[in-house]
Amino acid sequence: MSDSAIQRALLSVFDKTGVVDLAQGLHQRGVELLSTGGTYKAIKDAGLPVIEVSDYTGFPEMMDGRVKTLHPKIHGGLLCLRDNDAHTGIAAEHDIGMIDLVVVNLYPFEETCNTPGASLADKIEKIDIGGPSMLRSAAKNHKFVTVVTEPGDYEQLLSEMDANDKATTMAFRQACARKVFRCTSRYDALIAEELLREAASEDASLLDNELLPEQCAIPLRKVQDLRYGENPHQAAAFYDIRLPGANCLSTAKQRNGKELSYNNIMDLDGAWELVKEFTTPSCAVIKHTNPCGCATADNQLDAFLKAYDGDPQAAFGSIISFNEELSADTANALAEPGRFVEAIIAPSFSDEAFEILTTKPKWKKNVRIIDAGGLSKIPADARYAKNVLGGLLLQSYDNTGWNADNLQVVTKRQPSEQELADLAFAWPIVKHLKSNAICLIKDGQLVGAGAGQMSRVNSSWIASELAGERAKGSVLASDAFFPFPDGVEAAAKAGVTAIVQPGGSKGDPAVIEEADKHDIAMVFTGERHFRH
Repeated sequence: MSDSAIQRALLSVFDKTGVVDLAQGLHQRGVELLSTGGTYKAIKDAGLPVIEVSDYTGFPEMMDGRVKTLHPKIHGGLLCLRDNDAHTGIAAEHDIGMIDLVVVNLYPFEETCNTPGASLADKIEKIDIGGPSMLRSAAKNHKFVTVVTEPGDYEQLLSEMDANDKATTMAFRQACARKVFRCTSRYDALIAEELLREAASEDASLLDNELLPEQCAIPLRKVQDLRYGENPHQAAAFYDIRLPGANCLSTAKQRNGKELSYNNIMDLDGAWELVKEFTTPSCAVIKHTNPCGCATADNQLDAFLKAYDGDPQAAFGSIISFNEELSADTANALAEPGRFVEAIIAPSFSDEAFEILTTKPKWKKNVRIIDAGGLSKIPADARYAKNVLGGLLLQSYDNTGWNADNLQVVTKRQPSEQELADLAFAWPIVKHLKSNAICLIKDGQLVGAGAGQMSRVNSSWIASELAGERAKGSVLASDAFFPFPDGVEAAAKAGVTAIVQPGGSKGDPAVIEEADKHDIAMVFTGERHFRH
């Protein structure tokens, strides 16, 4: 019989889905069963012969079950190299039998953390110790030991045994071992992140030191495979990094439409995070991660119409977001002839709006409807990741917005009340444009945007050209300082009357002088918003 033939198995699972059927299948194939706690009871109650681990080790469970499988008879039976005479001799000397199969899944730490009202003590109690230890021991010795941690693999396990005289193939054992180390690494990362959140709730300064620690594992969980990456020949998937309490894209639900692609996800994220910046009824229209339309109004329908009108040509095939439940009136306007939208995201959708979007001849099954489930802000411990080949860049999320108390009016003319309102609307929009970024706002409407240019003055020209006549009387936001007066000069020619920018350039005096020359009001925020 093969060294990897399964003659003795240890089953200890929190999620008991399918475990009794698996135990039945193993018993039918002549496998001796060891088990613990609730798993032991479930197997015994099913009328199957099973040995409790404490009887097998001759050592009782103790400390409320915290210590039960941490024993040489368990880990020796898992780690013993069956082709090493010294190992097998020691095992025989100490009456350590071989354990050929481990079936373990872990205490639900993440689920406990997600439970409202869960205390730190509750969370700590759900940190599994014995489970990961057995998994890692078995996975390390996968040359001889099979280890299974997902109920979805139970059927294949039995099929492998049937096809290989009670053994499993090396390929299967290797695949299972890889799953184990991915599972335990994410589990440990979740614990580290949650313990930091708990500590930071008492002392927020900890985030300054530990948000970007020396060693870091990001707890990734696949949300879904995507249709393709940035291009159809590239494979892609979407992963959740767990930001508890945040209504972000990884927790949103798709209720209608075709599968999402990588680019859809990127655009949806840009649309959703922008529209969350505002408290008044607002709408954002995103194309290639940049807002081509954005507006606020007294009601959602007017906000949508203004946003879409910002650049109707660019809005074709866009992603559209709302910061309120989508209404039937807005749904009817969205579905009017001549409009093509890739996806719509909102905190929720009224029943009537959902029916309109999914039954109109134009839309039906095609339009992607993304229900975000709420409108909560990104928490302070959020990190933003971007990759380079062979590496990952991590930074804290840019949560800062308009702060009227920090503004410095640097020109002779103060901004009017209307200009100030538009500047406040412009500032978070320019934060979501790719740098170098310029946006023009008029009466709560984005009328022109320039993004991703190699020089700031080019972005100013593009924004002004797109705005056309609507640039007259508009305000301008720049994500970083103007190094030279040429950007202000271009804005003045377009008809801009007020500007918000961070300031801080050596060229500030000349820039301010240019603004004064054209009677433009200018305010500095002291904070830039580069977005690469």
